[in-house]
Amino acid sequence: MAPELAQPEKVNVLIVGQMGRLAYEALLFALSFRRNTTDNRFRLFVAEPRPGPKWNTDPAIRPEPLREMITAQGATIVPFENVHFGSDYPYGNKIEALFALPKGEPFVFFDTDTLVTGDLGDVPFDFSKPAASLRVEGTWPQIELYGPGYADIWKSLYDRFGLDFESSLDLDQPDEYWRRYLYFNAGFFYFSCPHVFGTTFLEMALSIRTDPPRELVCQQLTPWLDQIALPLVIHKFGGGRDALPEGYLDGQTTVHYRNMPLLYARESDAVVDLLEEISAPNPVKRLLKDYEPFKRMIYQNRGHKVRALFDRDHLPSREQPIRQKIKKNGFWMV
Repeated sequence: MAPELAQPEKVNVLIVGQMGRLAYEALLFALSFRRNTTDNRFRLFVAEPRPGPKWNTDPAIRPEPLREMITAQGATIVPFENVHFGSDYPYGNKIEALFALPKGEPFVFFDTDTLVTGDLGDVPFDFSKPAASLRVEGTWPQIELYGPGYADIWKSLYDRFGLDFESSLDLDQPDEYWRRYLYFNAGFFYFSCPHVFGTTFLEMALSIRTDPPRELVCQQLTPWLDQIALPLVIHKFGGGRDALPEGYLDGQTTVHYRNMPLLYARESDAVVDLLEEISAPNPVKRLLKDYEPFKRMIYQNRGHKVRALFDRDHLPSREQPIRQKIKKNGFWMV
């Protein structure tokens, strides 16, 4: 039997909140976190980008009652500066926001469109070995006829940063099949220090963006830049696809729903029940109904009309057919 991992005294949970969709999703995340995580070692931080030249508009969380409701759930709103990313690549927030957290304390980052469905204290984190979400499709790279294959593209990146490519491979998967190569969704990731992780994440992302290896000449870097760099960061720090036991994050403890139509289409009855329970109190409802997808899907019952379109025991293996069916029936909203 493996020795039980020593538990850190504090674990900082991080999401990003800003004006618009992320502000309303941040409230849902905070409500679900407070509802289900009873382990007081876990503290919720909502990182908020400061206004500045990288933003076309003020990204601050508003209106003020929404901001107050988020903090009423026990969340701490922390500002951060966008030095390298902003309106042109908002996914970069998850990199630069890491520097708003305390140094030397373990963290778990989640995309804001996530619900906490169980107690994070039950998750067997080993913060010395980082991991990220394996709820992912082969979105990058897209292989071009006569162009480099998966192995050449990924090896060029490992070589760029002095990493061992061969040890990253899943040899149970066939050569030139995307799952053979380390690839994550950036919907969650964790490590022992946000500043150490963030510094490497930032350096690698900027290097890839400003001077991509020639093997990437046919590849789109937007919006995939964070997910291109993330496997390299995780591999550098000794993590990987097996660092976290299955069934917890993106499982019984958290759900990355992405948007309301997809949540109603494919998540379990328990997830839908949780969503509707935490969004039901009138003070919450008054705020969330100002965001049109929440208003229509949760409060005007369109979510259950989406739900009726699908058999959750026989969902398509890929997300695109689910999206297409929702759109065909006139229920798609983001």
